[in-house]
Amino acid sequence: MNPATSRRSTLQWFTLLLLCLSPGIVSAAGNIEQPDFTGHWAAWLALGLFVFAYMLVIGEEFLHLRKSKPTMVAAGLIWTIVALVFISTGDTHSAEQIMKHNLEEFGELFLFLLAAMTYINTMEERGVFDSLRAWLVNRGFSLRTIFWITGLLAFFISPIADNLTTALLMATVIMAVGGSNHRFVAVACISVVVAANAGGAFSPFGDITTLMVWQKGMVQFEEFFALFIPSVVNWIVPAVILSFTVPSEKPEACEEEAILKRGAFIVVGLFVVTIAMAVSAHNFLHLPPVLGMMTGLGLLKFFDYYLQQTAYSRANGEPLRGTALELEGQELAEAHGSFNVFKSMQRAEWDTLMFFYGIILCVGGLGALGYLAIGSQLMYVDLGVTNANILIGLLSAVIDNIPVMFAVLAMQPSMDQGQWLLVTLTAGVGGSLLSIGSAAGVAVMGQARGIYTFFAHLKWAWAIALGYAASIWAHFLVNSRLFTVPQ
Repeated sequence: MNPATSRRSTLQWFTLLLLCLSPGIVSAAGNIEQPDFTGHWAAWLALGLFVFAYMLVIGEEFLHLRKSKPTMVAAGLIWTIVALVFISTGDTHSAEQIMKHNLEEFGELFLFLLAAMTYINTMEERGVFDSLRAWLVNRGFSLRTIFWITGLLAFFISPIADNLTTALLMATVIMAVGGSNHRFVAVACISVVVAANAGGAFSPFGDITTLMVWQKGMVQFEEFFALFIPSVVNWIVPAVILSFTVPSEKPEACEEEAILKRGAFIVVGLFVVTIAMAVSAHNFLHLPPVLGMMTGLGLLKFFDYYLQQTAYSRANGEPLRGTALELEGQELAEAHGSFNVFKSMQRAEWDTLMFFYGIILCVGGLGALGYLAIGSQLMYVDLGVTNANILIGLLSAVIDNIPVMFAVLAMQPSMDQGQWLLVTLTAGVGGSLLSIGSAAGVAVMGQARGIYTFFAHLKWAWAIALGYAASIWAHFLVNSRLFTVPQ
């Protein structure tokens, strides 16, 4: 079964999940009382539009249609339907208020991610990641050592630099060292994908879902670290199993050069300061963390100005004044270590950011229609909170975990701290079960095309599933004090 078939066959489960988790009859925007429109033909039309749009998202690789396009159009059509349905009852205000609430949530997420992506792109442009890769490649480590080093670095870098960037960085190291040893490359890439997803689960900055949970206030910044041991277990269990297939031989020596550009370490320092400001804004000032991120982005722009003004021309060695952003001046400034921060912003994942817009508004629109309140009864009462949260992790292996987590946050089921951490863990690491279950896995499949494949990953799904189950067990064991309600 190919990836597309696998995802299509589980689309009905995704639809059920959305129906189960939709906010019901009370909106998150000011507790607006909503009629139940789920029996209305327009509500079914809205659901059909979303399912069709998500099928186009699933087929992105084959259709060559960026995933943001169908979700953005579907969002507009769904909210048109929502507005018309509300107007038909004489209510001309509720739909607007609910949508504004969804836009506010997207705006915070958008600005936060834009600042973070700009910093990551700037560090890449300054050669930080290239230098790390060159250092690893030139050390002459054995294949087994590279296997463990790349997995360990993926686990500890992803909480800061996000799991996608980290997985791509480590995959380039693996391919440079592994060369024609395709078996090693495939196994090491699996370890890196699992490690990157596991590492991202215990930090608000490691994954979009953890960021959403933090911004919503369900889990405080310091409370995420309670997931550290379960995250370690999630990676270490399959890594130990995979390591038995990795030979201890040394590959041929590689020579790779990388130069850190001027100000590289200052950019890293500014990023650390920016994260500290975001955490402080949330924890101490009780303001949205995006305030700290955008302030940090402003500091990066000041540093951009400094580099431009102190870049020296090849011709006469004098500072470039006012012309650093002009045509020839820009090329000259870049050659001497200056950069344009707006170029880093341009390289942000705009398709991903717009995809978030579409998904958040689509799910919010379905929630405004009150889709099947009995679904939430099925998931979080009849099925049980623990079972529901574990199921969400399994579903995230075959569909994107972002709409799943947004639906959970919109629904806000009554759960204690232990359960909120559980769903954060499962939604973050569940995508490792299949190569298509996470952005890290999909990206590495493109990086190591034909070597790290869907079926190469599927071969070891049983080992990853053991890690998934062990991490849940570890969470209940080490964080038992956080479960205040009998499970």
